[in-house]
Amino acid sequence: MKKRSTAVHVVTTRRQYKGKVYKAHLLRRSYREDGKVKNETLANLSHLPAHVIELVRRALRGESFVAAAELFDIVRSPHHGHVQAVRLAMKRLGFAGLLHSRKSRARDLVEAMVAARVLEPQSKLATTRWWHTTTLPSVLGVEDATEDELYAAMDWLLGRQEAIEAKLAHRHLEPGGHVLYDLTSSYFEGTHCPLAERGHNRDEKKGKLQVNYGLVANRAGCPVAVSVHKGSTGDPKTLLPMVERLRNRFGVVRMVLVGDRGMISQKQIDVLRQSEGLGWITALRTATLHKLVASGPLQMGLFDDINIFEFTHPDFPDERLVACFNPELAALRAHKREDLLRATEKELDKVRGMVDRGRIRDPDKIGLRVGKVINKYKVGKHFDPQIAEGSFSYGRKEGQIEAEAALDGVYVIRTSEKKASMPRDEVVRSYKDLSQVERAFRTLKTVGLLVRPIRHWTESRVRAHIFLCMLAYYVQWHMQEAWRELLFFDEDQEARRSRDPVAPAKRSAKALRKVRTRTLDDGSQAHSFRTLLSELSTIVANECRPKSSSEEATFLLHTTPSPEQSRALELLDEIEV
Repeated sequence: MKKRSTAVHVVTTRRQYKGKVYKAHLLRRSYREDGKVKNETLANLSHLPAHVIELVRRALRGESFVAAAELFDIVRSPHHGHVQAVRLAMKRLGFAGLLHSRKSRARDLVEAMVAARVLEPQSKLATTRWWHTTTLPSVLGVEDATEDELYAAMDWLLGRQEAIEAKLAHRHLEPGGHVLYDLTSSYFEGTHCPLAERGHNRDEKKGKLQVNYGLVANRAGCPVAVSVHKGSTGDPKTLLPMVERLRNRFGVVRMVLVGDRGMISQKQIDVLRQSEGLGWITALRTATLHKLVASGPLQMGLFDDINIFEFTHPDFPDERLVACFNPELAALRAHKREDLLRATEKELDKVRGMVDRGRIRDPDKIGLRVGKVINKYKVGKHFDPQIAEGSFSYGRKEGQIEAEAALDGVYVIRTSEKKASMPRDEVVRSYKDLSQVERAFRTLKTVGLLVRPIRHWTESRVRAHIFLCMLAYYVQWHMQEAWRELLFFDEDQEARRSRDPVAPAKRSAKALRKVRTRTLDDGSQAHSFRTLLSELSTIVANECRPKSSSEEATFLLHTTPSPEQSRALELLDEIEV
């Protein structure tokens, strides 16, 4: 009997038992015996990890293996995936051409600063230190950039602002479409900038100077332009200069301005009436609502059956007034008012206790003490303090409180748009679109882009800094829209336009499921914008150097993206302008 060995190999077998499939990996030797091919099982490899079994299979085929560390060194591993994501979005947006049609050192530096602002917002000096931990400077060829060069590039950017904003307006503002506009402020570190002044503080930073800036966006919230003003400038004063820029410099002839009641006042409307092609949507102030209730046109009884109705009034010629009632908002305001009233009473009781114990007797001193606390929570108008020698008492103005409470949850929107061009429900939805600008301000101010605190000394640098942050938000806004399915965002944007315009905005069932389970439909993790960038940053560019080479030549070996990372990059590659 003659045996002759032919080969040793790994065989994978499958068998089914009671509906289940069982797989085994066997090491077998094939040989010939008396002219017939036979197999002998040498070992069962099924207990080994899959990658070890694959190595055994490849070794039996004749491949040789050497430890990677014996072949090359990994010189450095800068983070790359999040840079790739931002650069991909900027490429799809034609961002370089938006800045300038010709390539230049200044354009590359601005691109790098905008990308860095999205990825890791920091000071210019810190940015030149941080971005070397990523592939960003090498991708744009600015590895040797200094802090002074970045400041010079900001000056170049400011000179290009008008041209850039004109391109954005052409891209994103439709003729006759809605233009959202609102003003906010950011506090300033220092005292030397001419723009930094005291004003209506929206950051609740007492004692800080501030700078005001207004943001122009289309109806979807995509930023188009930004204007910077002194910190003491009132909201309405910024509106008309912005309108002039849109019409005369950006060529937007027909538009509908959407602003809150503090922005589009009667004085501004009187001016807007004189220009053809300008419409507006805003809301009436509370004092005006009281007058309309007292004179009869605003009939509160109608809200017993409906939550929205339309009416006109001689004081608002050629305008439509849309009255809305939100019961949930009414309950919220009533609860908040009662909390503030009680908090104020608690402060006043402290003063009364001091008077009763004889610590304060002089009426002037009592009045001074009361004045410090009565309007701490902005409801001092609802109290009637009684001060005398060694005596202090107070009471609520119940009639005034009841009159204010009667309008809880009620608001009236005024517009110049005709019914034919804008139905009643659309008027309400258009006014609520202002929340898109508020979202932009939250992103600009907080951990998203960190526009504040502002530390620049010169007016031009402050303007350039805020414009740079707006451009970063422009990139981030498009990335967030592209990533809706991966983020905790609501993907059902069409349904949003068909819901009850007065009722509080509610997320779709799918969005609520994301929030509740913290996962997507496929079981993968749902993300915020920041955590998804962090996830992408784990893709690194390993710079490797062969050990056998006498030269300093290196090559890059990128981390293989996970399915989740690949999907995020694919979605960015679908951005359309």
